[in-house]
Amino acid sequence: MLATIHPRGYAVHMKLPPETTQAVTTRLKRAHGQIAGIIKMLDEGRECEDVLTQVAAVSKALDRAGFALIAGGMRECLVADDPSTSDQERLEKLFLSLA
Repeated sequence: MLATIHPRGYAVHMKLPPETTQAVTTRLKRAHGQIAGIIKMLDEGRECEDVLTQVAAVSKALDRAGFALIAGGMRECLVADDPSTSDQERLEKLFLSLA
């Protein structure tokens, strides 16, 4: 299996349990729909507060998708590019990248 080398120095394999993949995919599809809705709201000239509420919601949905990836099996997805880096350090870097 080929790995994508992330700029932060670790290789990522997308080998997740099927239930995690399904849950994350569902979240991302929902966020995709929310983003389309936000674009439509902007095109229609909707109130700023309404648009920003939706932007906050989609941001939270994307955060949750990222956290679901971590919770659902990031240990299975990581292959150390630098053997001196511990699994815990790599997971911490991934987690903090979502902040």
